[in-house]
Amino acid sequence: MAESAVTNRKRSSGDDAVSENDRKRKNMVARNMDPAEALALTRHEFGEHGGVNMSIEASATFTVMEPETLGRMFAGELGPDRDFFIYSRHFNPTVVNLGRHMAALEGTEAAYCTASGMAAISSVLLQLCSTGGHVVASTTLYGGTHALLTHFLPGKCNITTTFVDIADLESVESAIVEGKTNVLYFESMANPSLKVADIPELCRVGHAKGVTVVVDNTFAPMVISPARLGADVVVHSISKFISGGADIIAGAVCGPASLVNSMMDLHDGSLMLLGPTMNAKVAFELSERIPHLSLRMKEHCHRALVFATRLKKLGLKVIYPGLEDHPQHKLLKSIANREYGYGGLLCIDMGTVERANLLMAHLQNDAQFGFMAVSLGYYETLMSCSGSSTSSEMTEEEQKLAGISPGLVRMSIGYIGTLEQKWSQMEMALERFQEKEPLV
Repeated sequence: MAESAVTNRKRSSGDDAVSENDRKRKNMVARNMDPAEALALTRHEFGEHGGVNMSIEASATFTVMEPETLGRMFAGELGPDRDFFIYSRHFNPTVVNLGRHMAALEGTEAAYCTASGMAAISSVLLQLCSTGGHVVASTTLYGGTHALLTHFLPGKCNITTTFVDIADLESVESAIVEGKTNVLYFESMANPSLKVADIPELCRVGHAKGVTVVVDNTFAPMVISPARLGADVVVHSISKFISGGADIIAGAVCGPASLVNSMMDLHDGSLMLLGPTMNAKVAFELSERIPHLSLRMKEHCHRALVFATRLKKLGLKVIYPGLEDHPQHKLLKSIANREYGYGGLLCIDMGTVERANLLMAHLQNDAQFGFMAVSLGYYETLMSCSGSSTSSEMTEEEQKLAGISPGLVRMSIGYIGTLEQKWSQMEMALERFQEKEPLV
């Protein structure tokens, strides 16, 4: 059978994750479009028999019609952009489709989806840094990322990290060593302190020193678009807001096609050789959820702002970027995408871990306001005391530098029920709390 029978798609040259046409389109998206508009223009894949939903390509390996084709595929002459697939650890059609959506969401040329957010982060850093490499990173990071940079990478790979307050641009600039530093790494909205990064200025500083700027945008999909603000690479834990169901572990690397293709290189690609492969069935599930991400994010953010405003009026110490007294409120307003609000998380600083635990116990067990659980982006409110949970990998001193107090309660605000119904539950919990402790 002729080689053309292998696919019914138009072919083009190269073994890239995206074709040249896709690359041009993604560049246009990155410059001009709201993320929801960009997602709406992403190619819609129909099912094998004409179904409105795409089919799941569950195969681990793929066949060819001519024996010579395999050799050309392994030589890099034929690839996924021309509908040639070798093995699902390399590329899988269903996962590639999700990657197109993630690239559209973040306005990048390409994206590759992984088995977890930490897989995305670690693979990017390993691809960008060689042995002896150097990273400059924010002092305020997710605990797992902090542990990766503090312990694993220096111990296993001789890749060291200098932690800085990214709000101090002079300190950032001083920490970057030209010719040695490979990456400037930070979170768009920090976990759990909700400090907002000045992405345009940090990119200016990083690029002037010749480093790659990598931004974790897990806390602010739709709200902030780091690549549109100058970031080179955007990483995600898709498990959170993008999934929305607290039932999937997944991640993504969004960035230049050249980087994504290098990470999938058969000989020295970090994703290809370490193998943090996303299951095609997971990719299908996520592809069905992304179209309504914008609606979910707007409701998460709306309720977070309402609750933060009301809690602050009660005298509680509330941290939320949507409040005018937040240190980066004006910054976020200037860099955020319009109509998506200020993020779906808020923090209440209860002072001590005992007071934090008491509040959460009343919120969950008496008022049914939410669940004591880590993670975020679920339709139910999730809450945890960060210092003893998601940031517990950090020492007491490191937590202090990151702005994490012992009694900091992180809340991912859900959207189940009506807003007033959930506020009534919050009030009930606060009343129960006050029966034992002063509220402020």
